[in-house]
Amino acid sequence: MSDLLFEIGTEEIPARFMPKTLADLVQYAEEELSGAHIPHGEIKSECTPRRLVITVKELSDHQEDSVEVSKGPMKAQAFDAEGNPTKAAQGFARSKGVEVSALKVETIGGAEYVVAEKRTSGQPTMEVLPQLLEKIIHRLSFPKSMYWADKSVRFARPVRWLVALYGDRPVDISFGGVKSGTTSRGHRFMGSDSVPVKDAASYAAAMRENFVITDPEERKAMILAGVAEIEKELGAKVTVDPELLEENVHLNEYPIPFYGSFDKEFLDIPAEVLILSMAKNQRYFPVHDANGKLMANFIGVSNNRAKDMNVVREGNERVLRARLYDAAFFWKEDQQKSLDTRAEELKNVTYQEQLGSVYDKVQRIKKLTLWLADELRSDVDRTKLARACDLAKADLVTNMVYEFSDVQGVMGREYARKAGEPEEVALALYEQYLPRFAGDELPSHIAGALLGIGERLDTLTAIYKIGLEPTSSQDPYGLRRAARTINELIWGLSLDIDMDKALEMAAAQLELAPERIEKMKAFIALRQQVQLREKGFSHEAVALAMQTVPSRPLQIYRLAEVLTKASGEAWFAELITAAVRVKNLLSKSGEEAGSVDAAKFTSEAEKNLYGELGKLTKEAKSAVERCEWDKLAATMAELAPVIAQFFNDVLVMDPDPAVRANRIALLKECQAFFMQIGDFSILK
Repeated sequence: MSDLLFEIGTEEIPARFMPKTLADLVQYAEEELSGAHIPHGEIKSECTPRRLVITVKELSDHQEDSVEVSKGPMKAQAFDAEGNPTKAAQGFARSKGVEVSALKVETIGGAEYVVAEKRTSGQPTMEVLPQLLEKIIHRLSFPKSMYWADKSVRFARPVRWLVALYGDRPVDISFGGVKSGTTSRGHRFMGSDSVPVKDAASYAAAMRENFVITDPEERKAMILAGVAEIEKELGAKVTVDPELLEENVHLNEYPIPFYGSFDKEFLDIPAEVLILSMAKNQRYFPVHDANGKLMANFIGVSNNRAKDMNVVREGNERVLRARLYDAAFFWKEDQQKSLDTRAEELKNVTYQEQLGSVYDKVQRIKKLTLWLADELRSDVDRTKLARACDLAKADLVTNMVYEFSDVQGVMGREYARKAGEPEEVALALYEQYLPRFAGDELPSHIAGALLGIGERLDTLTAIYKIGLEPTSSQDPYGLRRAARTINELIWGLSLDIDMDKALEMAAAQLELAPERIEKMKAFIALRQQVQLREKGFSHEAVALAMQTVPSRPLQIYRLAEVLTKASGEAWFAELITAAVRVKNLLSKSGEEAGSVDAAKFTSEAEKNLYGELGKLTKEAKSAVERCEWDKLAATMAELAPVIAQFFNDVLVMDPDPAVRANRIALLKECQAFFMQIGDFSILK
């Protein structure tokens, strides 16, 4: 039993490939080892930009023996009356490579069959490993691959060396014209070109001596520790974006954080632009002061510990300065045209060839947004909201957004402020895009939320019109994200929008066919179900809430909350049980129920239930119409013990036809109460 080391040395692999590749390495190693029946301990994958590494602890030196059991013909077909094997048995035994005498009889599914057991003795692990490791490397796939010698062999980047060791014994494999050995390579600048590797246990130390840290988590810790030291030195606060941190981890074999500075005059550019320019182009972390204001500093991560880090710092400062000069030029140049002029230019920008220009889309968004404001009886200033709609996409044709697409909305806000637009207008231009991702901030003002919902409703409708709605594998226009965002805005800002009416309004502008409108409604409803389940509501509570108020997401959410809270109460369980009994008895009775005749009651339980239903049905109807869900819960709680008592004391299917018919009519009244809310039987 020894440890296995497999290192694939390459040219620098893109950082974005690494997370999936690390997971794939572990999965494929596990599958191949299990398939080969080789017991083993922990499997671990590591990487640097120049290498992928698998280590397997305590790998058995021998395969386990395997037994292959095959089912053959039925016993009656395999043996004649005297117990002699038939041609069927002989043919089956021959096909499985066993003697006829070795066949066994087993009962399978109540019938007797002959079975063949073929035992295979396990091979030494060293004999199996070459083929097994080659399978692993051939299974790896990447978003983009290259070939470098044999065009039939591809990998993320050209493979330059391979190290394969089982204990201290080399494993001979070949890939892409490269044969394995026991020599790795150190850091490209600080390490040796030839690093002998004795075994898996000594590998990490040998790499470390040559300035290679193979564990991504250790490199991440090195970066964070370096950032923390710089924070202390500058008296600042560094914003460490998780995605940017992950990228830096996979760009470096031996990360050395450093900081630099840039001219303070660049701070006149919007902070979001500076941050994006530093992060996107140079992979720098922005630096803020104690008050959260951006400082004229940045933190980079070097893959080379130079004798004089000032040289590294100055080189990075020169590169960043050039980038920021471009941004400063765009910032100044964009302000030479008004946002109104930019908005007119959208007439020449195609949204989608079947759907006209972006300008056309803006006009549809404006009508939808103002309609939403009226539907909600919002006190938002209609003049300012209309102005925000007119300018909503003007920044898309600015130089800054063309260069940095991620700052759309940010630039609209900043250019609007520079032009003296009201702050509500400027803020709406930015907040229309919120939330940008799961967990992101919501708009602070309803204007931006309405504008954002209007745009997403139009996008949904437009794409459904041209038949490019999402499939199970594709969603090129991000309609799932659009629907998700609409729901989050409705719930987060308590916007009581009737989605059916909103979708019909959006569809009317594009003359959407009725069947496509229905498909769109079903799509939105499914998104609501998924999101509410993600928020912890049960499938049953969501389903019932959607029956009660099918097209109002805010009220669906609030009712689901009340139902969830009630689910822990004893009365709620009683009510569900009663609702299920009512439904079952009515379905089994087969009788046409007439009106309830109080004179035919024979027990107090019947009288009490009838009296309570008369009062509580009206109260429940009112609560549903007004969306007063706490009141509805109180009404249900009041009915629960009464209907439970009825079932305890009364035999519904009484032998007397008249009494039975009257009680069934009473159950119809109960069913009418429940169906004001929905089918309670789904909660059982």
